[in-house]
Amino acid sequence: QVQLVESGGGLVQPGGSLTLSCAASGRIVKFAAMAWYRQAPGKLRELITSLATDNSAYYTDSVSGRFTISRDTAKYTVYLQMNDLKPEDTAVYYCKIDMVTAVGADAYWGQGIQVTVSS
Repeated sequence: QVQLVESGGGLVQPGGSLTLSCAASGRIVKFAAMAWYRQAPGKLRELITSLATDNSAYYTDSVSGRFTISRDTAKYTVYLQMNDLKPEDTAVYYCKIDMVTAVGADAYWGQGIQVTVSS
């Protein structure tokens, strides 16, 4: 069984920074693609960034230049560095990792973590 645990969220002032972590555990063979999504109150969950196996990254316009996705394959962990945070970044953030495990390939989601940007 594979589990993803997110950490690093919380309350931050506008202009501040946070780093989210998404640590995977279980019978993992290897990571494939990974991504971060977020869902603000009353809105649909949206893809904000992804990282492919060839290390090509995608960022939605609203976070481009401020957020950075990265991974540490040795630790089975994905990170989201968030700089210059704005109130509109307030949302629940979810990691999603496509991976190969002992039972096959599948996509796994973190439990979600709250990020609140407010003065």
